[in-house]
Amino acid sequence: MSIRFTAKARRGTVALAVAAGLALGAVGCGSGGDDGGDKKPGASASASQSGGSQPSAQEGKSETPLAELAGPSGLVLQVTSAVRDSGGFLTINANLKNDGSQMVVVPVALRGDETEIVQHGTSFGGATLVDSKGKKRYYVLRDTDGRPLTTTDLASIQAGQTIPVFMQFPAPPADTTEVTLQLPTFASGTIQISG
Repeated sequence: MSIRFTAKARRGTVALAVAAGLALGAVGCGSGGDDGGDKKPGASASASQSGGSQPSAQEGKSETPLAELAGPSGLVLQVTSAVRDSGGFLTINANLKNDGSQMVVVPVALRGDETEIVQHGTSFGGATLVDSKGKKRYYVLRDTDGRPLTTTDLASIQAGQTIPVFMQFPAPPADTTEVTLQLPTFASGTIQISG
């Protein structure tokens, strides 16, 4: 009888200790502190409120695209950003959209005709940037195995579907702020570079 009572008492004591620890922890975390110091709890609360399944800032933008390039069979490439980074690259993000009423096979011509790129399947490897000011043309970058640094393996796109895509190029000089994106089977479009 005393063994049962002792075991129950120990479990009760452990439960009480855990509950007290949680209560103290909640009180400690809940106070923002009156020391006038940093406001990290508020910042993390707002970050967690905007995180999770919410769309990112780029996904949620309803701004007008930098350019829209019309393609075959109702395909449209909407360029959403062209960002120059400190590593000497220019990354173009876009949405490939099927505005038609039927599924469309993504044109094989988008990959271009360079042997090194063709052997890696479908891609946007045929894309080029034209810097009219500097009188230069830039081709999609490749990794050490010759694979283009673009979205790859797109086979088809359903009616009404939008797929995010990217292409990475060597960055034009810093004083070049405008380039023309050319993509096989699509109209050309002039875009502004940021960064």
